[in-house]
Amino acid sequence: MTLLFAFLIGLFAGLRSLTPPAAVAWAVYLGWLKLARPLSLIGSLPAVIILSLLAITELIIDKLPNTPNRTAPLGLIARIVTGGFTGACVALGGGQSAFVGAGLGLIGGIVGCFGGYQARTRLVKYLRQPDFNIALLEDLVAIGGSLFIVSRF
Repeated sequence: MTLLFAFLIGLFAGLRSLTPPAAVAWAVYLGWLKLARPLSLIGSLPAVIILSLLAITELIIDKLPNTPNRTAPLGLIARIVTGGFTGACVALGGGQSAFVGAGLGLIGGIVGCFGGYQARTRLVKYLRQPDFNIALLEDLVAIGGSLFIVSRF
């Protein structure tokens, strides 16, 4: 189950690159997820504050009309990196290999990036809703899913 969670946290990083790191930071800070150094530093109060602020900023910037596509190189790289990192944290916290977790999180980040893009654009057309509404739904999935995963430990 832990390795599935490593993939899924990466998938959620594909939707919102900074939400899973913020969720992992909170989980370590609250003692839900036990990590050894150096990964445990993500649970320090400064890291929790910074990652939370960055995640909130990302949620806001995502709704702006000039925001680049998530599949653009910078957005894709961010999702791959945060997916791999959070996948490693979740795997290690569940007693599995950090390297395997990082690989699964990385793959999840790619799947979430392209799959989330396709799902969002298709839902906008199918439901005839503004992109903003579907983006809010995507926010809820990324936040809720990330919190669900990190609370399982």
